[in-house]
Amino acid sequence: MVLFAALCFIGVAIGGLTAFVIFWPLSLVHLRDRHPEVHAGLGPGPFLGRRSLRWLLGGGYREVRDAQFTGLATPARIAAFVILAALAASAILWLWALVLK
Repeated sequence: MVLFAALCFIGVAIGGLTAFVIFWPLSLVHLRDRHPEVHAGLGPGPFLGRRSLRWLLGGGYREVRDAQFTGLATPARIAAFVILAALAASAILWLWALVLK
């Protein structure tokens, strides 16, 4: 039963990944088109770049005063946290299953 719960969290992580892959590129395209100075500050290859992900997860995107952009970046941030939390929960449950064996 514990491994089933761990597998369910993997499914939640996949759902989070799907949302992230939808919203984060849309956010980056919006930045590129309407706020090129902010986009340039994220460095080359911002989709999975350390600087851009730290900026997203830390909430630095809120400094851009654009409701359309924050409306795209907020779901991307939530999705990234869902991925991290679901993978952590799955790993904990998997380790717990190993201990119970």
